[in-house]
Amino acid sequence: MTDNMQIDSPPQGTIDEGLYSRQLYVLGKEAMLKMQQSNVLIIGLKGLGIEIAKNIALAGVKSLSLYDPAPVELEDLGSQFFLSQDDIGKSRAESSAAKLTELNQYVPISVVSELSEATLKSFKCIVSTNVSLEEQVQLDTLAHENSIGYIHADIRGLFGQLFVDFGKGFTIIDQTGEEPLSGIVSDVEKDGTVTMLDDNRHGLQDGDYVKFSEIEGMPKLNDGTPHKVEVLGPYAFKIKIDESYGTYVKGGLYQQVKIPKSIDFEPLSKQLKTPEFLISDFAKFDRPPQLHLGFQALHAFATRHQGKLPRPHNAEDANELVKLTNELATQNPDILGEASVNEDIIKELAFQARGELPGVAAFYGGLIAQEVLKCCSSKFGPIKQWFYFDSLESLPPKDTYKRDEDTCKPLGTRYDSQIAVFGKDFHEKIKNLNVFLVGSGAIGCEMLKSWAMMGLGSGPKGKITIADMDTIEKSNLNRQFLFRPKDVGRNKSEVAAAAVAAMNPDLKGKIESKLEKVGHETEHIFDDKFWNGLDFVTNALDNVDARTYVDRRCIFYQKPLLESGTLGTKGNTQVVVPRLTESYSSSQDPPEKAIPLCTLRSFPNKIDHTIAWAKSLFQGYFTESPESVNMYLSQPNYVEQTLKQNADIKGTLENISDYLNQRPYTFDECIKWARLEFEKKFNHDIKQLLYNFPKDAKTSNGAPFWSGPKRAPEPLVFDINNKDHLHFVVAGAHLLAYIYGLKAPQASIDDYKRVLETVKVPEFAPRSGIKIAATDNEAEDQAKKLSEGIDDDEIKKIAASLPEPSTLAGYRLTPVDFEKDDDSNHHIEFISAASNCRALNYSIEPADFSKTKFIAGKIIPAIATTTALVTGLVCLELYKVVAGNRDIEAYKNGFVNLALPFIGFSEPIKSPKGKYNDKEFDQIWDRFNIEGNITLKELLDHFLEKEGLEITMLSYGVSLLYASFFPPKKVKDRLNLHLVDLIKEVSKKEVPPHVKNLIFEVCCDDKEGEDVEVPYINVKI
Repeated sequence: MTDNMQIDSPPQGTIDEGLYSRQLYVLGKEAMLKMQQSNVLIIGLKGLGIEIAKNIALAGVKSLSLYDPAPVELEDLGSQFFLSQDDIGKSRAESSAAKLTELNQYVPISVVSELSEATLKSFKCIVSTNVSLEEQVQLDTLAHENSIGYIHADIRGLFGQLFVDFGKGFTIIDQTGEEPLSGIVSDVEKDGTVTMLDDNRHGLQDGDYVKFSEIEGMPKLNDGTPHKVEVLGPYAFKIKIDESYGTYVKGGLYQQVKIPKSIDFEPLSKQLKTPEFLISDFAKFDRPPQLHLGFQALHAFATRHQGKLPRPHNAEDANELVKLTNELATQNPDILGEASVNEDIIKELAFQARGELPGVAAFYGGLIAQEVLKCCSSKFGPIKQWFYFDSLESLPPKDTYKRDEDTCKPLGTRYDSQIAVFGKDFHEKIKNLNVFLVGSGAIGCEMLKSWAMMGLGSGPKGKITIADMDTIEKSNLNRQFLFRPKDVGRNKSEVAAAAVAAMNPDLKGKIESKLEKVGHETEHIFDDKFWNGLDFVTNALDNVDARTYVDRRCIFYQKPLLESGTLGTKGNTQVVVPRLTESYSSSQDPPEKAIPLCTLRSFPNKIDHTIAWAKSLFQGYFTESPESVNMYLSQPNYVEQTLKQNADIKGTLENISDYLNQRPYTFDECIKWARLEFEKKFNHDIKQLLYNFPKDAKTSNGAPFWSGPKRAPEPLVFDINNKDHLHFVVAGAHLLAYIYGLKAPQASIDDYKRVLETVKVPEFAPRSGIKIAATDNEAEDQAKKLSEGIDDDEIKKIAASLPEPSTLAGYRLTPVDFEKDDDSNHHIEFISAASNCRALNYSIEPADFSKTKFIAGKIIPAIATTTALVTGLVCLELYKVVAGNRDIEAYKNGFVNLALPFIGFSEPIKSPKGKYNDKEFDQIWDRFNIEGNITLKELLDHFLEKEGLEITMLSYGVSLLYASFFPPKKVKDRLNLHLVDLIKEVSKKEVPPHVKNLIFEVCCDDKEGEDVEVPYINVKI
């Protein structure tokens, strides 16, 4: 890629799937196209406003307009990441527009000079921040009367307020964004009771709608009409039908139908007096009404004081705000009901009113941007209508970090908004942190931006280390907002570090980028000195293995870990605190449900099955077979070695023989190969299946074999005019040419037709000795028999047909390395075509290219809004970790689904305790620490004398160093060996020079002679 790479605009009415690929899987094409016809206006461009604007620009609306003529002030730089020292005194909107334009060339950015009625009416959605209550009512009244979405939000320190009004009759086309549920019907009774096949849960809820197909005996049910569901239980539901529908015979599928829903919003003028709240933290169930009055009181205060909010920690201003809140409560008695004004909360709101924190801005910025997208696309359920939030638990203890009028007063720095909330002492602590960020993708970019605004790591003792081995791809630009088109191909960690240093020059020289993977192989780089010097670690990773490795390192070095992740509109955060909470690895998601082998091989009934089969076919043709050929050519005694390890030695050797003895020498021969493989997979194999199990076949019980999940297939007849047939041949030919190093010419359909006309397709001849497994048990039995019944003579015959490796010295095939993100490499093209052809065999609805790519590539759906919100929540936990808070109730693990919308919090789980003899220990965080390279005898004696424990087994990695059942001579020979020498003696390997800690697992008996669970041993050498 060149530094001046440009993104070509897609044709009108289409979507750049290279840029928006991850977001497409969240919103869908229909919603994306609708968004791209919507104009949005943002009023107010301090920290929160720019967060909203950034997320909307990344998402891709038609245009984004900005209004904020106010001049940039120094304190704006503490949360407005697109402003610099040079912008002070200039208009916020003008200064922000240029940087926003860089984010997405498909979204024009303009600055609005005045908010006339005609201008406002040109927008689909209007968002305001930092405007008076009177202006909010005026804007909302105009928007409500003209079916324009209106959103207002303000953040005040650790507090936030959001109001949403999408007018009357707002239509939601899909409330959840989840894939429609589907399943197989086993029976439909006369009263409309529908039961599922084989106790499969239907997953539906009362009020859902379903449609039916392939039901025999009730043709009227197959007309596509949606039927409303009444749930009877997890395996049955009821629909309304009458006698005209007929009598159920067999078969049938159901699929959930998303029915549009219309909802009404009330205008702001009414909602101020009769608010409807979305509750997030049920531990603060009574908080929203208090904040509803408190935020209105802030507007009343500002009106009295020429637009000024209460001064930080000023008692006089706080008392005045309490008085104003009480007056409002008296005027609106229904808001608090029987409760009275919580003066402590209102005073804290006053103390923090001038603060704007990057974490709260990121949280609300993601949340609000998603509401804008809902307004523009009609996808997902919007917030009705108020959302209040606070994170007072993030305040540090007053006895450690003083917060008063003197410590929280403005100092004339870019960090004054943060100092107003936390005080200067805590701010100094933040500046001098040494932190480690693992990953600099979507969450990593957002995290670094927020840290830069905080000034984290910018002090004389501060440092940020970023580790990421990945390079920037085009699809990253849609949500990893520190990257630009010119950065494609460059290292993520280096570009991200430079970008945030430009946002906050105080970070120059304070960020170190590492391009190495964080793992066992780099422990000489990320060594004891590195880990011991850290204050905390933050994960920004996209895979579980890497997360669990970092988690184990944090446990070993007793470091706090901030963990988070997103999946489309869903997100979660977790805080791990040493000797207080459980670790990330303490719990894990259940494994994905595997597709039964017989279903995959012979009886698919869903597109997921055919995609999995097609990907397996791709791997077999173009990766595994070429790898087997290369091993045969390079490894001495390959046949003998494979015979010992591989049950299907016959199939492996036949494959190698085919790939070497039927080698193509021209691209035309590759086309012929693909055509013959089409005939084999989609015609002959299907005919063989029907030969073994005819359509009228019965089970041993006399029931039809082809029923329930088993769909009787039909062989395909090749048709070059069928795009899936053609793409199978085209992609297959190109991939075969690739593994043989042949050049694939530019070829037209006529070129393919010319070659295909010369192909001699053999007639199908059924094979009577072929056994096809009808169940997984049968498949296992067949595999067992295959491994037990190897015919040596047959194997020798096949082996003899292979060319001698010496005659092909240096010759190798090139296995294909599956890459989902390059649409020109024919990988997804082949899998999509193969999957759809197999779907046609089994009368399954084929999938488009994007869906196949999503499933086959195991793509994680992603959108910038969720990423921003989750990062904001992590930053609020960061303050608690930095303050050293030991109250587990102060910490919050977060769970969100912006589609619903749902935002919830739970207290972390405490780390579990164990006990031996009379001593209690922490099962996650404790270990036995031993200093020095002592002998085995000294170790055994130490535990017996100091801990009252008799070590019965001692192991290092996979090496068993000592066991009480060892022969006496073996024990005697090892007792006087120092531990490093003992490891070398048993494992036959040296302890690497960078290893300073030896980890031993032990089994022990307590004083009563009972086997007890104890921590591991760490010997520091």
